[in-house]
Amino acid sequence: MKLILTLLAVFVVATGLTAQTEKIVPSTISKVTVYSQGAQVFETSNYSIGKGITKVIIEGVSPTIDANSLQVKATGAVILLDSKYSIYYPKPEEVTLEGLPLKVRNSIKALEDSIEVVNYGIRTIQDEMDLLNSTRSILANNGAIRGQGKVNDSIQLLKEAIEYYNTKMSEINLRLQKLNRSKSDQAKILTKMNERLIALLNHQSSLGGDQKPLGPVHRITVTLSAEDLAKGRLDISYLVSQAGWIPIYDLRSELGAGSINLSYKAQVFQNTGVDWNDVRLNISTNNPYQNKTKPTLHPWYIDYNYYAQQKQTESLRRDEDKSRMLYDAPGSQMAYGGAIELDMDAGYSDQFVQVIEHMISAEFQIDLPYSIKSNNEQHIVLVKNVDLKADFNYYAVPKYDNGVYLVAQLSKLDELQLVPAKANIFFDGSYVGETFLDPTTMEDTLQLSLGKDPNIMVKRTLQKKEYKEKIVGTKLERIYAYTIQTKNMKSTNIDLIVQDQIPVTQNADIEITVLEASKGTVEPLTGKIEWRIPLKAGTEKEIILKYKILSDKDKNLPIL
Repeated sequence: MKLILTLLAVFVVATGLTAQTEKIVPSTISKVTVYSQGAQVFETSNYSIGKGITKVIIEGVSPTIDANSLQVKATGAVILLDSKYSIYYPKPEEVTLEGLPLKVRNSIKALEDSIEVVNYGIRTIQDEMDLLNSTRSILANNGAIRGQGKVNDSIQLLKEAIEYYNTKMSEINLRLQKLNRSKSDQAKILTKMNERLIALLNHQSSLGGDQKPLGPVHRITVTLSAEDLAKGRLDISYLVSQAGWIPIYDLRSELGAGSINLSYKAQVFQNTGVDWNDVRLNISTNNPYQNKTKPTLHPWYIDYNYYAQQKQTESLRRDEDKSRMLYDAPGSQMAYGGAIELDMDAGYSDQFVQVIEHMISAEFQIDLPYSIKSNNEQHIVLVKNVDLKADFNYYAVPKYDNGVYLVAQLSKLDELQLVPAKANIFFDGSYVGETFLDPTTMEDTLQLSLGKDPNIMVKRTLQKKEYKEKIVGTKLERIYAYTIQTKNMKSTNIDLIVQDQIPVTQNADIEITVLEASKGTVEPLTGKIEWRIPLKAGTEKEIILKYKILSDKDKNLPIL
């Protein structure tokens, strides 16, 4: 007997050690790192559990979670055994009449009896309608009506058959119309009865009773083991889709300031199914959904085959076009908001931003709380606001445009951790237009065009009298001459940069020689010529460009 009691006690103790309890605890989103695609959500939750193994459940998790990205850390005297994401479907509560007022219960019982009577009446009407429809089908397919049998031999029989058909079909159709109307009336009554019944059955919830949600509940379950009572905190993070940010830039400048103000903003949006209330935001240039695997080179075989060569060229061109589209057409995937007017004397929210540079990305920690609802609405977050030193120059390309453009040259933009995006340009308080900043392809210096200056004139004219064409042996010689007139109508001195070009060729039979360029700098490979002209207020200067082309006289060379 003692042995049996001892074994029973051991079994009870062993069962108590292996028993698991479940406990639902609330959680709070403390921080969100928003990537160009997706976001990493950080949640914290406090727990208090007893001895043994406990499953701590956190509900209300985003349904767009990437379960593979789930990470959990636990503080306190516990061992973290497991963590997983799951979807829980609660069972709907059964509606009972217990606890309802007597009057409500009597009304429910009377309605249920009435609904049964109406349903029986509708079935009776439908049975009669089915019988009439069968009778009508028999009449329509009868041989006498279809002109088959002996009726063809007797006009009297045919006449009687037709009269009988018309009379009987009229009676059936009239009866069917009445039955349809009656069935429709009964169906409306039944609908109202069912609506009333549902309202009575929900009487308890209308009095303020709590109703549990019937939809799926997204939850994270953390399994903890404790040797005694334990308290602590759970730090949870996971990646969600349906979120991201879009970069936007505002460039503001004044000619007398000698600098350009760059406002670096992020349009943050999310539709993760969970609102972010008063959370700390981090804006990261990383994209966790981007391919992280290094490409591998395989042997590259070539051979003479025109068709294969053509296909390879087309494939390379398509790949190149796709790459260009990613940068030249960002508006197809982005929505750009309006500019934010900044008060230069006020404090900026970018003062609360700290930049953390990773090996492959940059992250901006914003030390201000933001609330972003899960409705895909875009929220402007100011990331950085800096004044950049700029050199202002006037440029003209009179071959294509007689206008003179004011251009600001910015340098050291790589230190700002910019990403490709559109930029709104403002000059002297006026909106000039927009440009596209692409730090992945731009040179050390960014040239930012601020628009035309109407007080500077440039005009390019072909000197027809200077044009000459003659045969020299087997060659045809052509001489072209242009004059470029510049005039400064401003009240201040300026430096004007004028750009033009001469043709270039890769054919050894064609010779191109510059005869006069007014001390301009010529780039032999591109044929571009540039003049830097100091123009005092109210003065003008003239540039002469003259060049010669020698080509085979028997070969057609387009006239330039």
